Amino acid sequence: MTAAPEEAPGVARALSFSHTGAVVLRPAVLPLAVAVLLLCAATALALLAGPVRVPPGAVGSILLARLTGIHLGTWPAEADQIVWQIRAPRVLLAGMVGATLATTGAAYQGVFRNPLAEPYLIGVAAGAGLGATIVLVSPLSGAWHGLSLVTPAAFLGAMAAVLVAVAVSRATRLTSGAGLVLAGVAVAAMGNALTSFLLTMHNTRLASVFAWLMGGFTASTWSRAGLLALYALPCLFILVMHARLLNVLLLDDEQARYLGVHVERVRLIVLVAASLAAAAAVSVSGLIGFVGLIVPHIARRIVGPDHRRLLPLVLVGGATLLILADLVARTAVAPSEMPVGIVTAFLGGPFFLYLLWRGRRVTW
Repeated sequence: MTAAPEEAPGVARALSFSHTGAVVLRPAVLPLAVAVLLLCAATALALLAGPVRVPPGAVGSILLARLTGIHLGTWPAEADQIVWQIRAPRVLLAGMVGATLATTGAAYQGVFRNPLAEPYLIGVAAGAGLGATIVLVSPLSGAWHGLSLVTPAAFLGAMAAVLVAVAVSRATRLTSGAGLVLAGVAVAAMGNALTSFLLTMHNTRLASVFAWLMGGFTASTWSRAGLLALYALPCLFILVMHARLLNVLLLDDEQARYLGVHVERVRLIVLVAASLAAAAAVSVSGLIGFVGLIVPHIARRIVGPDHRRLLPLVLVGGATLLILADLVARTAVAPSEMPVGIVTAFLGGPFFLYLLWRGRRVTW
């Protein structure tokens, strides 16, 4: 039998009490509604922006016709190709990757009780990148019975990286908030070194793999979006369904067990689901960092530490952030295009330094 998440320290701070003494959750509908509106605005802006101008009416008509079969007017065939085959899958893939990275970042922070845990910082992304690179440079086929081997390889690399980082942080007794991050930085450095070694040994594929590692959505297709959805959506569903248990894990392990929670099993389920989702995102977009750090911190300041309200807001916020970051990446230096990972690094680097400068823990 599991306990209500209101028992967790810090979570109680996100609650208020009525005059009758009943527990009342702080309103969370308004922030989520605003976040959804921002996501819609970012999506519309990303669909309209580009080197070729497509009128807003034509964009809406094309999407309506493709999604519902209702035709309102006519438009050039080139406009249909640009909107439906190029921009729409790119915007969808960027949103899905952003939602996945942000949600897994919040899940890692909850399961490790570490506000600095994030797929990029604790080495998960580097491990996933190494696993995917092994498949990409190998002479073997990248598919098995029609299924891509890149994502399973990235998942194995991600799991290996996070397990090594956790083992090192515990073995060296780095119990501070930055302990896991320090171990993750070391694991990421080793993973990146091995990836660089593989690239030097297979320099004929250097350009394509390097572009993939820098992160981006230039090769976005509907099939890639479908592949990510196949892996990520079930994992995100599992994480959201474990929001109450993540709240209980904010207690120490002994208290959580006293409240009837099987701590090791919950940690394993969340860890596997988050790592598989992060690996799937990395396999289709490359290494994109700091999304899982920025969005959960901002969302936690808005709705508090309760994961039942935090995870939905983080999911929508992550999608919005990466859609806008991709928009900047493809328009800031037009007609050229920069990797999305550079944009998120410009945002996340100063944000991470700000958190360290503050020298205080996030209020759980």
